[in-house]
Amino acid sequence: MSAVEMIEETMDQVDAVAVSVSPPQKKRLPRTETRVHDEPAFVLHSYPYKETSLIIEAVTRHHGRIALVARGAKRPRSALRGLLQSFQPLTLGWLGGRSKTTELRTLTKAEWVGGLLPLRGDGLLCGFYLNELLLKLLARDDAHEILFDAYVHALAALSHGEHLATALRSFEYALLREAGYALRLTHCIDSDEPIIADAWYRYQAGHGAVRITGKHRTDELVLAGKTLLDIEAGDYSDATTLTQSKLLMRQLLNVHLAGQNLNTRQMMMDLQNL
Repeated sequence: MSAVEMIEETMDQVDAVAVSVSPPQKKRLPRTETRVHDEPAFVLHSYPYKETSLIIEAVTRHHGRIALVARGAKRPRSALRGLLQSFQPLTLGWLGGRSKTTELRTLTKAEWVGGLLPLRGDGLLCGFYLNELLLKLLARDDAHEILFDAYVHALAALSHGEHLATALRSFEYALLREAGYALRLTHCIDSDEPIIADAWYRYQAGHGAVRITGKHRTDELVLAGKTLLDIEAGDYSDATTLTQSKLLMRQLLNVHLAGQNLNTRQMMMDLQNL
């Protein structure tokens, strides 16, 4: 089994909420239903629905993360079969709005936009990692245009195969901020003193940085003040900053995932070991 097949098999295990949709009883649309046209989007994940359809988890620019049923998408002659793939820039159209009984809309249109190179090798693995983060940390129907743009920027960087770690750290920072877990990186939480580049700190998830003035536990993550300031500035050119920011982001993501495992992260580690 190839690395890509292993990743896709793992992504099929990502929890998804499948809900039934009753066919409309009237020809005229209820007032609660809406039509959306030409919405910029990316497919994050898909899985089978009934015999010929798919459930699509997508991230959109103006509507956030949504679930769509693509009716007939599994049929051999369906025009959707080759379109509804991850990492392809699309415009989507759908019918239906979120209600008390379902979060599922009906896909009515999908068009390929283009503009991004396909992901390959390590960049492809990193792309699946970004998708899993969005699926597990981003609430449905919560629009984040800044995060959508950050996702596009990250995919563009990954497609060129350069500075993969920088692309990941930048996206993780944007995701935490937009999901409501913004980092406080310029001042200490206990004294409100500015972060000093050559001082040392520990970071408390959900709170902020605390300066370390004496001995510290050997098992706790200690960060240079410069690392915190560099992350805030989006500057990962320093090797120490790049290493420490990875450890910090991993720690924070683990807290906010609340026990959920990142399958793609484990898969990347297993492949590296092999």
